[in-house]
Amino acid sequence: MSDAELVLRSTRVITPEGTRAAAIAVARGTITAVLPYDAPVLEGARLEDVGDHVLLPGLVDTHVHVNDPGRAEWEGFWTATRAAAAGGITTLVDMPLNSLPPTTTVDHLRVKQDVARPKAHIDVGFWGGALPDNVKDLRPLHEAGVFGFKAFLSPSGVDEFPHLDQEQLARSLAEIAGFGGLLIVHAEDPHHLAAAPQHGGPRYADFLASRPRDAEDTAIAALIAQARRLNARVHILHLSSSDALPLIRAARAEGVRVTVETCPHYLTLTAEEVPDGASEFKCCPPIREADNQDLLWEALADGTIDCVVTDHSPSTADLKTDDFATAWGGISGLQLSLSAVWTAARERGYGLEDIVRWMSARTSELVGLDDRKGAIAPGRDADIVVLAPDETFTVDPAALQHRNRVTAYAGRTLSGVVKSTWLRGERIYADGEFTDPQGHLLTRTP
Repeated sequence: MSDAELVLRSTRVITPEGTRAAAIAVARGTITAVLPYDAPVLEGARLEDVGDHVLLPGLVDTHVHVNDPGRAEWEGFWTATRAAAAGGITTLVDMPLNSLPPTTTVDHLRVKQDVARPKAHIDVGFWGGALPDNVKDLRPLHEAGVFGFKAFLSPSGVDEFPHLDQEQLARSLAEIAGFGGLLIVHAEDPHHLAAAPQHGGPRYADFLASRPRDAEDTAIAALIAQARRLNARVHILHLSSSDALPLIRAARAEGVRVTVETCPHYLTLTAEEVPDGASEFKCCPPIREADNQDLLWEALADGTIDCVVTDHSPSTADLKTDDFATAWGGISGLQLSLSAVWTAARERGYGLEDIVRWMSARTSELVGLDDRKGAIAPGRDADIVVLAPDETFTVDPAALQHRNRVTAYAGRTLSGVVKSTWLRGERIYADGEFTDPQGHLLTRTP
């Protein structure tokens, strides 16, 4: 162990080669070696032996709405990154909307970075936004280091971030493809949404009918067609409709460069269990039926769905009214995503190696951080989570670090307790206590 300031040791370490007893050597924030458990510890190195707790790479959440600045009363970098650290997330990529200004120009990106820098408890990167009128800003944003560009194909819910029609989508996508960028897309077709019944009120069944699966399916088909024509790289956000899976499989078989994510709420919650008036369960696209959920799990297992991210989208509690038509649509999940997905995954026969693949390795790969994040391996950042996978807890909203403690998971018993979280070899969270912010702002690697 020739180069180590810190040694983290466990009988269960999840590495790219599998789970084994191992000692992780860390120097200057980087993993220098993954050695046998009983390797001698270099004199002067600090040993942290966590026993039978599992060591896994910090999660990378590439879909988070922090809303800061401008709507920081909904969420902010201080609270969001603390919640993430408590949930085993060591890197997040912030969405370009719901903050004011949105991240749609380089100047707006600088504003966001200046706000985030002193508040970030974990590492933070940024998406840019693709709007009808900012094609000229896309390349400068790319050169400034955003990880890609977010677009909506239906109304976003905030006036300052309008959606793209098909002609505008083609223009933005052609520009992004021209410099080798990535477009990430909220794919719901506005015409199908407009044609769906819009009753309003507290019945979840009425809300579900207002966001039908065919709205997703149609938008995804159109996006795939554009990506095929332009040889562009696209990513489908928060997939909820299992009916779109055959389209995605066929596109990939043709060589279309399309990747897909889904979210913890689609994998762990079902439409059948959502109480009327309980808009803490509202998100767009919506939580669907149990049979739909089963097919999403199958698609995760076979690789059709690449990764799992939170789509953490909070608001103040007063916006979560009991009318599903007017309530803010978004689920806060940063602190609970690891435990929620692990609870459901283990019941279906999956292991923690699967969790790491879906929530760390593939998300790192999506944004080009897989040379630094996403694995316990030499040369990667020493971003590590200590997890007690068999311990359980009951979700108490008062214990959450989110600014607004509204959660669809209230009262649920979940498996997997995060004991501590380490960022570049420094313990930033342990047993409910946090250090001062130590996160870095990340930019896309050229």
